[in-house]
Amino acid sequence: MAGVAEWRIPADKMKMRRPHRVPLSRQALAILQEMRSITGHSQWLFPSVLNGQPISENALNAALRRLGFGSDQMTAHGFRAMAATLLSEMGRWSPDTIERQLAHQEKNATRRAYTHGAEYWFERVAMMQAWADYLDELRLGGKVIPLRLENI
Repeated sequence: MAGVAEWRIPADKMKMRRPHRVPLSRQALAILQEMRSITGHSQWLFPSVLNGQPISENALNAALRRLGFGSDQMTAHGFRAMAATLLSEMGRWSPDTIERQLAHQEKNATRRAYTHGAEYWFERVAMMQAWADYLDELRLGGKVIPLRLENI
């Protein structure tokens, strides 16, 4: 798909040792642009203040604790589970598309053999934009639907 911004993660950074692409929504691109004004010319988008290396998942979990979330309420990895659940509940996206977005491998060996190279790229691009739009709606208070007595 021409013109789609993406984040490319090399195989050596992935748990399954396969490269992974993530389509970036308009909102994600705007955040990345804003981050440039904060991190300047750093090699990393989110550098650690301690050693200049990229921050870890533990740093994100520590930030969640400082925000008041207990470890039984939310973790950095928990955002993936939350997204998978809510994307499934939207009813618009196939489980295969959601699983591929999360870089999960098909568990059924036969099915995996037949869908080995499936990226579901076009659906993932649309899904990530819809997800960003959904998060914007939540941030802005969601959609308010007025109730009328005749509808009750």
